[in-house]
Amino acid sequence: MEKIVRQSLLYDFYGELLTEHQKKIYEDVVMNDMSYSEIARIYGISRQGIYDMVKRCDKILEEYEDKLKLVEKFVTAREKIAEVKQCISDVRKINNEENVDEILVDIESKVEDILEEF
Repeated sequence: MEKIVRQSLLYDFYGELLTEHQKKIYEDVVMNDMSYSEIARIYGISRQGIYDMVKRCDKILEEYEDKLKLVEKFVTAREKIAEVKQCISDVRKINNEENVDEILVDIESKVEDILEEF
């Protein structure tokens, strides 16, 4: 997974667990695509301080993910939903009743997998 996408997902799931100061800086770097120098000027701290803060936040968010696996479950569910959508599309394209039953069983199985994730 691309680094920025992963950082965004981790922040979406666990960002509220950071301090307000950490959230502001992390949002500026990850969500607002601001440079360390720009943020350092705004907050009156060094560029290195911003870099260290972002690294620390990345570590904190990754530790939450290691324990809770919410992003992993979300990504897996999203992939399974895409598969279900493909199955539905396949059902719309075919006329053979036997194949329809197989696809519907496959859809049902994938939906059950998604529900078990949560």
